[in-house]
Amino acid sequence: MIDINFVRQNPGVLDKALTNRNKEPVESKLLALDEKSRAAQTKLQELQTERNANSAAFGKAKSKGEDVSELQSRMEILKKEMLEMTEVANNAKSEFMSLLASIPNIPSDECPIGIDENANVEIRRFGNPRAFDFKPLEHYELGAKLGMMDFERSARIAGSRFVFLFSDIARLERALAQFMLDIHTKENGYTEVYVPLILEQKAMFGVGQLPKFEEDLFKTTIGSYLIPTAEASLTNIYHGEILSEKELPIRVTAYTPCFRSEAGSAGRDTVGMLRQHQFGKVELVSITTPDKSVEEHERMTACAEGILKKLNLPFRTVVLSTGDMGFSSEKTYDLEVWLPGQDKYREISSCSRCNNFQARRMNTRFKNEKTGKNEFVHTLNGSGIAVGRCLIAVMENYQQRDGTIEIPEALIPYFGKDRIDARK
Repeated sequence: MIDINFVRQNPGVLDKALTNRNKEPVESKLLALDEKSRAAQTKLQELQTERNANSAAFGKAKSKGEDVSELQSRMEILKKEMLEMTEVANNAKSEFMSLLASIPNIPSDECPIGIDENANVEIRRFGNPRAFDFKPLEHYELGAKLGMMDFERSARIAGSRFVFLFSDIARLERALAQFMLDIHTKENGYTEVYVPLILEQKAMFGVGQLPKFEEDLFKTTIGSYLIPTAEASLTNIYHGEILSEKELPIRVTAYTPCFRSEAGSAGRDTVGMLRQHQFGKVELVSITTPDKSVEEHERMTACAEGILKKLNLPFRTVVLSTGDMGFSSEKTYDLEVWLPGQDKYREISSCSRCNNFQARRMNTRFKNEKTGKNEFVHTLNGSGIAVGRCLIAVMENYQQRDGTIEIPEALIPYFGKDRIDARK
């Protein structure tokens, strides 16, 4: 959530940021609602002060045996006025908070300005796409040829955007997840966490999933939500807490299934595993002090890139434009892996810096050792990486003419052999 004090003190900045994000300006409306809410609260406090004074005068007069009818009449009027003003104040605050909660983070000046992904800027590449001496197949064609990937049977019992993986393809998915977790915990300094897969509304609000993206979530019958990413669980570990500065940075990781309704992606990637309702992902989350946030963002991105490098998968890193970045992010790097079956780069990881935007929503702070004051932490999150998409990338980049799939050297100890042959 943005800081309303920042908006008050920096006129025009919010509207400029929203325009850059391809959103409607709301600064004047927000400030008007803020003023209305504060005015109502001030009036309520004035009535409370008068009631307290009137109550004290009433008690004093009554103890002296004086006439208290006028004071009693005023107390009844004040009681009624306070009830009315309490409703006005609550409604004004609710209206203000509702608008404030719907406003995305202000993008960093480092982000390219543009309305969509076409304005994203590539900053580096790793590896060169392999030159095939045959037409490379897409992952779902390879999976069907090997007899290890079935979308039709899954659709019968679960609907579209689900898949059955069998035998070595299922084994490869598991091996990739274990490989990623080992690298992040043993080499990159992250602590593995087993997390809840169902979260309450306040937790989803804390990371910016609610209220804006409710249609993209799967809601349970008890009002909780299936996680769309482990970021939601990991970032909320310290919800409402005040941390010691010595504890920071906190770096955590988790491998979980993720659940998304894909409400806004009708007609996109309907074939194959690229966009599923259920998929596996290794997530990275960092919680740090404001002065280390930028440095931590670069570090996290390098950790995600390292996975692709170890698997020798060609990829590029891009900075997202203001019109393409996520709701809670002030700056995002996307890693896009090369998929020869599609003959294009596709997103496989997003690493985002959120400054104190999520921390304000979660009320997560740390005690600054120099000032002794409590400040909001900075949060960062990144895919480290999407296991299903990495599975696709390995299948397509390491496919052979006969339909078999070689296993990247770094993955062989986890997979147990060096290739996948057709299912017997």
